[in-house]
Amino acid sequence: MNDINKRIEEILSGLTLKEKIGQLNQQETPVDGDAESFKEQVRNGEIGSILMSVGATAGNDAQGAISIDFYNELQRIAVEESRSGIPILFGRDVIHGHRTVFPIPLAMTASFNEELIERSYKDIAEEASNDSIHWTFTPMLDLARDPRWGRIIEGTGEDPYLGSKFAAAAVKGLQGENPADKNRILACAKHFVGYGASEGGRDYHRAEISDYSLNNYYLPAFKSAIDAGVKTVMSAFNDVSGQPVTSSKYYLTEILRNRLGFDGFVVSDYDAIVQLIRQGVAENDADCAELALNAGLDMDMHDKIYIDKLEKLIESGRVSEETLDNAVRRVLRVKLIIGLFENPYCKQEKYDINKHRQDAKEMACESIVLLKNDGVLPLDKSANIGLAGPFVYEKRSLLGSWMLDGKVEETPNMYEAMKAKMSGTIHDVGGTGLSWDSSLKWLYNSDVAVLCLGESWSSTGEHRAVSDISLLPEQKLLIEKAKSTGKKVVGVLFCGRPIEMQGIADNFDALIYAWHGGSEVANAVADIICGDAVPSGRMPMTAVRKATHIPMYYNVTSSGRPVNCYYGENAGECYIDSLATPYYPFGYGLSYTEFSYGDIKCENKEISLQDLKNGKKFSISIDVKNIGGFNGKETVQLYIHDKLASMMRPIKELKAYKKVLINKNETANIDFEIGFEDLGFYMPNGEYVVEKGEIEIFIGENCLTQRKITIKVK
Repeated sequence: MNDINKRIEEILSGLTLKEKIGQLNQQETPVDGDAESFKEQVRNGEIGSILMSVGATAGNDAQGAISIDFYNELQRIAVEESRSGIPILFGRDVIHGHRTVFPIPLAMTASFNEELIERSYKDIAEEASNDSIHWTFTPMLDLARDPRWGRIIEGTGEDPYLGSKFAAAAVKGLQGENPADKNRILACAKHFVGYGASEGGRDYHRAEISDYSLNNYYLPAFKSAIDAGVKTVMSAFNDVSGQPVTSSKYYLTEILRNRLGFDGFVVSDYDAIVQLIRQGVAENDADCAELALNAGLDMDMHDKIYIDKLEKLIESGRVSEETLDNAVRRVLRVKLIIGLFENPYCKQEKYDINKHRQDAKEMACESIVLLKNDGVLPLDKSANIGLAGPFVYEKRSLLGSWMLDGKVEETPNMYEAMKAKMSGTIHDVGGTGLSWDSSLKWLYNSDVAVLCLGESWSSTGEHRAVSDISLLPEQKLLIEKAKSTGKKVVGVLFCGRPIEMQGIADNFDALIYAWHGGSEVANAVADIICGDAVPSGRMPMTAVRKATHIPMYYNVTSSGRPVNCYYGENAGECYIDSLATPYYPFGYGLSYTEFSYGDIKCENKEISLQDLKNGKKFSISIDVKNIGGFNGKETVQLYIHDKLASMMRPIKELKAYKKVLINKNETANIDFEIGFEDLGFYMPNGEYVVEKGEIEIFIGENCLTQRKITIKVK
């Protein structure tokens, strides 16, 4: 690191003021006709990074194919023709796949499998790095409790611990042990902080977050990403409790750098700096630049505020050159750490795309959640199937939003996947299957109906909030018609968010939640339907009965009255007109086999607080037996409840889990070690404390488990 610091100072000392500012300027790929003027800006050292897409909502807008020759030419100009010779950092939104598309991040989180998540992002990095990409704007670590928010698909759901595990796995998968290694790219933890708490699920809106909630719910995943070595962080559009993050030294410097220990650089979200004017804290562009840079925001994405305004601000003394230099140091450090000076150009190499497709299928299989099964699944491969619904032939929506470089034509649809898997007759009707005078024949001549339903990719992602999270009326009608025939009905839901379940799940004999699962999701679903794969996914978010119950999340504090509705305590008193319990709770998911849990065991149920601080841990174990007819994976989940504390604590909070393969008729002993870092919480000032007293330990299949023991911190 000393060598890097020395080199940074050597580079910095040779830069003009304009060139320094240029390192903080990220511009998007030029459109036709702008290439020559863009190259001149590169030649003049005015561009430090290029956003390899166009538009604020690139995840839902068509993007051009990547031209490696074009980006290599821009890099050549930067390295060989600019005075500084500093290479450009190329960034693109490779959120959950490149050529091979993996499940949306919310679905990947449902796998509860960090090893597989890390491997998936390793594949993604390999493909992206072969297309000139140095940097991707993922993982998104915005804890969110409102599925109406379109960007729910990019995150990890409602739990800070699960989000922390995803964060570390994604960063390690993308960056590896050394981000300078071949086929690795930079990760970017976003959006710091509170974007997922936008009121009403309305994108870009304000968030109201107490310091207590910030520390215990919204920061842990970012801390995990930082501990895993993430080198870039993206700031959030939103304000938190009246303070825009873009201009907040409290959030970007005091918390992110000083408290969490982040040592990389911060990039703004798209045009976020200029938005300070509309947010009412800046009068003009110069004010925006002054506030953002002084807050600790290093790189300006797209709106040209820094490149246009910083020079005069520094000359006038409103921004110090020392502040500018520190931001440039952070950008240069990252460029040096990833070896960009030594390897500035893209040199394509062959990679095994078939292996990546296999990994994508495995990821999709483990992400799929079996929500209901009244003895219908798996189906015999010789069964005659009636296949209907808008997702029978759909391909594009299987890939989800934020899919810039996957190939729709390479994506099997459900008809193709089922046709290849099953030997029986498939009676299919395209579209919604609502030509009732003739189309019901597809079901009368079938053994079972498989309805392929869901939501379009275009109703998810950035700037795609919805007020109604239920299925469309036509799809509900199809379910009712299929059910009316008396045949068994299997539902397969391809959605980006948890949807409203009341009136939907009731009418299925079996229900599979397949998400927007990527390039291989149709094949994965076919494997599960016929039993070639055993479902093992778990819900990373609560599935509500009615959207009007939002927000509903499991790690809630207790009410002072006996109406803790999530956990079924007088649930009819929360709303007098509806039952206010989750339809499917956090951590829920079925298998084709059945698991029997033994008693929870703990070697030593009492440990002193001082011993915990010194590293001693509670050793807790449980036997889990597979008593069903299939080999299967079980996600054994451990929750805690601090019974008496100086601040209100959640009724349950996830603190550990293990996903294990248990063969039929075999028993696995699952052990956990719970220590100081697991048993405490953060005070509003950010201080982490573990307090003396009794703590309940719950172990089971999901957050509603009542299987528990009590330990004590003396």
